[in-house]
Amino acid sequence: MTVQLLSPAGLAENTPYHHVAIATGTRQVHVAGQVAGGPGVDRAPDLAGQVAQALRSTALGLAGAGATFDDVVRLTFYVTRWTPEQIGEFMAGVESVAGELGLPSPMPPSSLIGVEVLYEPDVRVEVEAAAVLD
Repeated sequence: MTVQLLSPAGLAENTPYHHVAIATGTRQVHVAGQVAGGPGVDRAPDLAGQVAQALRSTALGLAGAGATFDDVVRLTFYVTRWTPEQIGEFMAGVESVAGELGLPSPMPPSSLIGVEVLYEPDVRVEVEAAAVLD
């Protein structure tokens, strides 16, 4: 396996992601920010639905490079109009597709960044991924 995920003692506990990823491969894969929707798919109106759809799009980008979420060393989520009270809905979106997409639990090192707006007013979530392959 090219990616080892861990959370050393002393770092925040009970997070839905690992704090550290160690990669030993030689090929890097960077998936540009993916959003909900796509050809023939209507964009979900709710946060959980958009998280799920954006992760599905991210999985397609990874697959195009021969990668899966097992190869991911970093996820970055950008969420518009973010407040901490939305974490339950956000995680519901993650959990709804975790099995389908093979998303590790806890996830790879991840950041959730609140932003004012993305490129269209109805886009709530954008996901970037970095992976390492042999």
